[in-house]
Amino acid sequence: MVSKRAILVTGSHRSGSTWVGRMIAEAPGIFYIHEPFSVSDPPGPGICNIEFKRWFTCITHDNDARFYEPLKNMLALRYNLTGALTSVKSMDDLKRVKAEYRQFAAHRRQGSTPLIKDPVAFFSSEWLAEKFDMAVVVVIRHPAAFVSSIKKLNWSHPFSHFLEQPLLLENMLQDFETEIREYAAREHGIIDQAILLWKLIYGTCILYQRRHKKMIFVRHEDLSRNPLDGFKSLCRRLNLTFSKPIETAINQYSAPTNPIDPNAHVGSEITLMRNSGLNIWNWKNRLTSSEISKVRNRVEDISSAFYSDDDW
Repeated sequence: MVSKRAILVTGSHRSGSTWVGRMIAEAPGIFYIHEPFSVSDPPGPGICNIEFKRWFTCITHDNDARFYEPLKNMLALRYNLTGALTSVKSMDDLKRVKAEYRQFAAHRRQGSTPLIKDPVAFFSSEWLAEKFDMAVVVVIRHPAAFVSSIKKLNWSHPFSHFLEQPLLLENMLQDFETEIREYAAREHGIIDQAILLWKLIYGTCILYQRRHKKMIFVRHEDLSRNPLDGFKSLCRRLNLTFSKPIETAINQYSAPTNPIDPNAHVGSEITLMRNSGLNIWNWKNRLTSSEISKVRNRVEDISSAFYSDDDW
């Protein structure tokens, strides 16, 4: 069995969505595409011929005119060779474009199903599901784990990007508008920024759970504790074959012999290879007790929908 519905794997950044997407992409007939909504590191005009200028761009039926065709072509695996060639600045670029073109053409001939891994597409999940009948997998991550990861990487966020999207504020983030305006007006500490980001994303996740019965919601911690059974269930819900390559990849990337908290460049293969069972609790070492208390107190009204006292 191969799902003919394109798949979106999303959630917050630092939620384990890359790990989840990569494992699912080992299923036969799946073609992995990495973060086309990214502002800082887009895959290029050949893959997705649209420039996203704001983090967490929210596409709706009211503003989708310029987004529809580029995303439709990407999901149909139609490589934009003309656009890609205009971005070529070196022989290495030309080789990359040639390889991408051949890869897309081969998967299109084979009838492969695209899997888009992109946390930045989270607030466009509804539109993507409705417009292209995409199957949406939302990865939920413990708030303290998310905050600790942002703290480790020291990733600041431009909250003004939310204010520049009135449809997003009106449709999903209305309850948080005052806080967003405060954080856009002046820079807050990295812990506070991460707390608010988690609330914005997973507060919206609760809305998605109410509105969309077909969306799939999976906790990163549940997959980490029992990856083989967890991914078998996930593949079944996506109508994908749980193949030997998936099992091999899961065992390789989740093995107890892997490091608990690898210190490597974000996005590298090494960072995906972790002791998944122990990785769950990294936040206890990265955050102080006062920081953990602060996170819990600030997110409890939302996090209680996903996590119990035992998870703290």
